[in-house]
Formats: sequence, structure tokens, C-alpha cells
Amino acid sequence: MKIIFILLIFIFPNIANAENFNFKKIVDLKDPWGSTFINENSLLITEKGGFIKLVDLKNKKINLINHNLNFLEHGQGGLLDILFNDNFIYISYSENRGNWKTSTSIAKAKFNNKNLIFENIFQANPPIDSGYHFGSRLVIKDNYLFASAGERGQGMIAQDPTKHPGSIIRINIDGSIPKDNPKFEGKSNWLPEIYQIGIRNPQGLTLSPFDKKIYMSNHGAKGGDWFGEVKKGENYGWKILGWGGKNYSGIPIGPKWKPGFTKAIQYWVPSIATSAITIYKGDEFNEWNGHALITSLKDQSLRKLIFNDLTNVEEDIIFKNKIGRIRDIQVHPNNGKIYFLAGDSLWLMEKN
Repeated sequence: MKIIFILLIFIFPNIANAENFNFKKIVDLKDPWGSTFINENSLLITEKGGFIKLVDLKNKKINLINHNLNFLEHGQGGLLDILFNDNFIYISYSENRGNWKTSTSIAKAKFNNKNLIFENIFQANPPIDSGYHFGSRLVIKDNYLFASAGERGQGMIAQDPTKHPGSIIRINIDGSIPKDNPKFEGKSNWLPEIYQIGIRNPQGLTLSPFDKKIYMSNHGAKGGDWFGEVKKGENYGWKILGWGGKNYSGIPIGPKWKPGFTKAIQYWVPSIATSAITIYKGDEFNEWNGHALITSLKDQSLRKLIFNDLTNVEEDIIFKNKIGRIRDIQVHPNNGKIYFLAGDSLWLMEKN
């Protein structure tokens, strides 16, 4: 029995005491997807069905903002991630390209709390008739915009660098192409916007405030979710690799990993349906500083990874089955309290 207990410690993540935390519902929403702080009291939120809402966190009031996006809510598509930077708004969405074809597109607008006039700065090509796997998260680092584009359920398209789906995109914040992207450094057959390939459905992307690296999370199929680093010119292997998962028919996809492909930092088999991530920095949970926080949809959990030693990644389940399926996570810029888009609500988590 003693040997079995020791094995369980190493196989399964630690489970924190959720009673140490206080959860407060801030406002009700409908299919919320992305969020971004405008200031310490205002959170801008997308709803997949097409609405952009500005939430006053202090008064719990919602202001609906008009916009001009040509989107199509189709399956997993609609309005996706949103990012505020230097008085501009960046948004990813499923753009209506006609005849039920859509693309993961990115648009930019000067911030206005009444009406946002967006202009496209990126379109993932080709447009595809599919409601699956759009991604998509946005990060800005050093005036470069990074975006995750899902493979739209097309599998091996993620291995084709002449097409955008299934890749990490890197463009300048004005939509122009960086001159040091992989295409210009030995990957001549890659599209100029592509930074990394071989990705399935990446719904988490974040810039670490500590090591300044960009990290991502990715949905596997039936198993094979992972958390890893974005790496220039590399290939995460989908659909040559299965990351430990299987097709929904039950047939294995491929090896978990093999040399020549980027290796993830942490894998989950079976799938937990990883969603948004962040590298925590703040005062409220200062013991978590530098640790990755991983949200999940199917598993309805928040997990913490200590990954400074890649040979010994430690995982804790912070809570599970408390607030529903978690789509997004934001850390308050001043006090470090954590906000979640979960279920059809905006939630706050703080210490008791």
C-alpha cells in the first residue's frame, strides 16, 4: 500500500483546497470568449455571438459597444479574442468570406467606448467551410502581434506552410510583415506571416512577464492537450504527431513526440480541453508568481504549473467544478486578483 501511495503522488497532480478562495459572480453574459483590461476598473469582453461589452467592475454595469466586423457565427466561430494596447483594440474573429467559408481574421480599431471601426490587418488563407478549430488568442511583444490560428479541422493542413491554418502568426502591429520572420531566414516556402507550424486548436497564448517568452496551450483530439513555448521556425507536429491522443474513432494518431519536432512542456492524456493561460504576476497570490495558470473547458478546472525545471514539471489543481467551463483568464493589473470568463458569466477569484 505504501508503494502505491507514493506512485499516486508522482502520477496525479496535487489538489489545492478551493475553500481558501472566494468566488464572486460579477455579471451575466452569453457565450463570452475573450477579455482585456482597459483600465483597473474596466474589462472589455467579446461574446461569440457578436457582441462587444465594456464591464464596469466596480458598479457591475455593462456598456454595449457597436462595431463593423463582418463575422459569421458558425460552430466554434464568432468573435474570439480581444486585446487592448496603446489605445487600440485588436480582435480575432471568424470572418465571413462568403458561401459559409470563414477565416480566422484579425482587425484593429482605435478604442472608443461607443463604436469601434475595425480594419482588417490579417486574414488566414485559404477560407474554409468548417465550424471547427479557429484558435485564437492574441499577444503583443515588442510591437509584434502574435496570434494563434487553428487548423479548422483539416488535420495535415497544419504541416503546409503555404497555408495559414494550424500555425502561429507574427506580424507588426500595423499588419505589415517583420523582416526577420522564418520565410526570410531559410524557410522560403513559408507564408511570410507564419512563425511556427504544426498546431491543432490553440486557445491559449500569453507573454511571460518574467522570461519574456511566449507560451501557448493547444487542444489535442481525444487526449493530447499540451502547454508549450512558441518557437520561431519550428513545428509542433500535428497531424504527424498525436501528442498521446487518438482520433475520435479511437484509432491512435501518431507518436506523442519524436525528434525533429517541438516538444511541449506538459501534456494531458486524457484531454482536459485546455483554454486560456497566463503566467501569473501579482500580489493577491504572490506565491504563484512565475507559475503558469492553465484553464480548461471540459475539465472545468484551473491548474498551476511550476516549470522552471523542465525535467520535473509540478502540477497542482487549484480548483475544479466551481464556476463551469472556463474560457478566459485575466489577472488584475494592480491587485493581482483573477477574473474568469466561465459558463455565461464573469467571475472574480480572491483569497478568503
